Amino acid sequence: MDNTEFSFLPFALPEIGEEEIAEVVSSLRSGWVTSGPKAKQFEADFSFWLGGGVESISVNSATAGLHLALEALGIGPGDEVITTTHTFTATAEVIRYLGADPVFVDVDSTTLCIDTTKIQNAITPRTKAIIPVHFAGRSADMIGIMDIAKRYGLKVVEDAAHALPTTCNGKLIGTLDSDATVFSFYANKTITTGEGGMLVTRNSEIAKRARIMRLHGINRDAFDRFTANVPSWYYEIVAPGFKYNLTDIAASIGLHQLKKAHLFQKKRQAIAERYNAELSGLPLMLPPNSESGDTHSWHLYVTQLSEDAGISRDRFIEKMYELGIGMSVHYVPLHQHPYWRETYNLTPEMFPVSQRIYEHTATLPLYTRMTEADTDRVISAVKKVLGRQKTI
Repeated sequence: MDNTEFSFLPFALPEIGEEEIAEVVSSLRSGWVTSGPKAKQFEADFSFWLGGGVESISVNSATAGLHLALEALGIGPGDEVITTTHTFTATAEVIRYLGADPVFVDVDSTTLCIDTTKIQNAITPRTKAIIPVHFAGRSADMIGIMDIAKRYGLKVVEDAAHALPTTCNGKLIGTLDSDATVFSFYANKTITTGEGGMLVTRNSEIAKRARIMRLHGINRDAFDRFTANVPSWYYEIVAPGFKYNLTDIAASIGLHQLKKAHLFQKKRQAIAERYNAELSGLPLMLPPNSESGDTHSWHLYVTQLSEDAGISRDRFIEKMYELGIGMSVHYVPLHQHPYWRETYNLTPEMFPVSQRIYEHTATLPLYTRMTEADTDRVISAVKKVLGRQKTI
């Protein structure tokens, strides 16, 4: 039997080319390895790539970007921010950083994004903002969310960690009418800088505040201070800021990853379409497509085992691992985690859709370095575990 059958196929791997490697080496040789000319270039390129007259502020994580966006909007103690329970903890923890309280609502059973119909009932006099999550690469219902936000005078910060290059109503996420959008460039995202993120906004005051707060509250970037033609050592601390800047080493990777974003999406979509075709008819609920005409980034391929699958979710994942296929679960919802559960008295009954999804969810590998043979392995393994194929 072919030994490749027993090699392990990871859940995710980044695709790094020679261009990225050469750019990183260039940064190392230049002597400028922290935030400098390449971070600035990455920001400019990102704004141009998105279009729509946005400003881009590079940061060392999407978590940092979300924190900066909420801080710039004035969110603070006593305020409430509505978001979904079906997300990674970063979406909610940044609200607590500022002393405000997250208010969790359930997700839509079809889109797996925040249920717009639940948002209005969660609004109180303390509500100041909404953080929708574009789950797995599919856009949330931003038309409905923005309508609610305008009617109630609420701010909107999009958690777009999964959503490059996703579109909503024909427009790229990052160019909508929200107050700010935050992308992630973590190692397994649709483009990567290893660690990193980008805060995008059309609001010049948000952009100005975020630039100051991402580097200790200093009123001038180090790059500006150390490259001026005249002595420019003087700076002022105008606020108690954070350490959230993106390095030039990381930006060097991003410069070339961004150029490949559409190509990467096409590769991911091709794998997703192959999964859709080959796995239909199995006791699996396959992930939702985007609305007609819109782009799904296909960051994740999230399946749900049907009640008649004849196997538990946990055992399904174990069996897939035994066949050498890496798997994951997206997500253990926040109402299941001790901190959120105990702090806000959350129970599974409060979020029946998210709870049901969690209990049945298994996420298949989907990344651009996967070959056709890799995709075949995953499909064959799923069929074998679900009893539809005797051999692999």
